[in-house]
Amino acid sequence: MRGVPEQPSCSCGDTSAQTGTKRIIFPCAGVANVGQLTNLAALQLNQEGYGAPSCVALLATGEEGLQAKIREADEVIVIDGCPVECGRKIAEAQGITPDQHIVVTALGIKKSGSMEFSDDDVETVVSAAWEGTGRKD
Repeated sequence: MRGVPEQPSCSCGDTSAQTGTKRIIFPCAGVANVGQLTNLAALQLNQEGYGAPSCVALLATGEEGLQAKIREADEVIVIDGCPVECGRKIAEAQGITPDQHIVVTALGIKKSGSMEFSDDDVETVVSAAWEGTGRKD
C-alpha cells in the first residue's frame, strides 16, 4: 500500500527573499494575448526584484498559507489583461483590495485571440508597475 503522496510546497507569493517593500503580484493569466502578457510581466517584475508573483487561481481558493503571505506583504498588485478585471474581482471576493491595479488594455495594448505581443508590450506593463500607474491617488 502506498502512503499519502507528499504535497509539493508552493512558492506563490513568497516575499522572503525580497528586501525593502514586499510585494505580491497577481497576474490574471487569461487566455488572450493580454492575459498571457500579465504572466510574462509578473515574471519579469520578479526577476527585477519588484515583487513575488502568485497564482490568481490559488487566491480564489482562499488558501490560508497564501492569505498569511498577503497579510505580511506591504503591497498587493493585480495585473488584469482586459476590462473584465477577473483578477481584481477574485482579490476583492477574498477581501483584498489591491494597492495597485493595472489593466493591460488601458495601457494601449489591444486584446486579441492570438498570442501576439511584443517585448515592448511586456516592457510597457513592467514599467507601469514600477511607475505606480495602477495606484489610486
